[in-house]
Amino acid sequence: MDIAKEWKDYEILDMANGEKLERWGNINLIRPDPQIIWKSKSFPEKWNSANARYNRSNTGGGAWEYKKRLPESWPIKYKNLTFNIKPMGFKHTGLFPEQAVNWDWMISKIKNSNREIKVLNLFAYTGGATVACLSAGASVCHVDSSKGMTLWAKENVESSGLKEKPVRFIVDDVTKFVQREIRRENHYDAIIMDPPSYGRGKNGEVWQFENNIADLVELCTKVLSNNPLFFLINSYTTGISSKVLSNILEINMKKHKGKISCGEIGLPMTNSNLILPCGIYGRWEKIDK
Repeated sequence: MDIAKEWKDYEILDMANGEKLERWGNINLIRPDPQIIWKSKSFPEKWNSANARYNRSNTGGGAWEYKKRLPESWPIKYKNLTFNIKPMGFKHTGLFPEQAVNWDWMISKIKNSNREIKVLNLFAYTGGATVACLSAGASVCHVDSSKGMTLWAKENVESSGLKEKPVRFIVDDVTKFVQREIRRENHYDAIIMDPPSYGRGKNGEVWQFENNIADLVELCTKVLSNNPLFFLINSYTTGISSKVLSNILEINMKKHKGKISCGEIGLPMTNSNLILPCGIYGRWEKIDK
């Protein structure tokens, strides 16, 4: 498992009973997590430090319970990157900190390529990968069907001091956008996708991971340049093995010389040997000569 262990502004303080106690900068939040099926708290006294807790409803959804006053948003840093955190509906904060594993990998690949790299970031959310790739010197096309998430990504780019870097923000259905890029004969050296298990595009297009991921990867190979650098798929879809992502890349990247890897990503708990599993990835990368 690849573990995101280089954070200073984020940490898991404890986890038990289907919940995790996290520190985001100087604010502590309690949020549910289905992977936490054990009942024993390691540090019971720490749970009283929470500023807010997200409580699930028995009828679906849920709501935040505020124990201490919270700002509307606040910044946290990962190395030289800055992200704006905001408690949202359905427990999210606008950032998945375990993705630092992938950010570091992308940054290294781009910096070591010694050439201009064009990145296509699909299902780009609030732009964690967009910010990372821009910071490494790439140009990025950021695509997400949510206008609100795209505006948030712009905030993160600006907060990281990258406003003048070459980035294009597109609010659109991912598949339709890629189809148009094929017709325009636009090409990219790197593709990132972090698709949801289930979702809808801006015009009601239905996305279901198991039904659509293989077709989308095949479609995306048609916008790859002749000298691609990497192709990354990240997923939170339960029941899917990382080997499935590896297999899909193996099938679709045959004509490009490279290596494929896959695995889990996770977050460590402070002062503990416990690790929280947070998803899977499949990566194709160019083999360096």
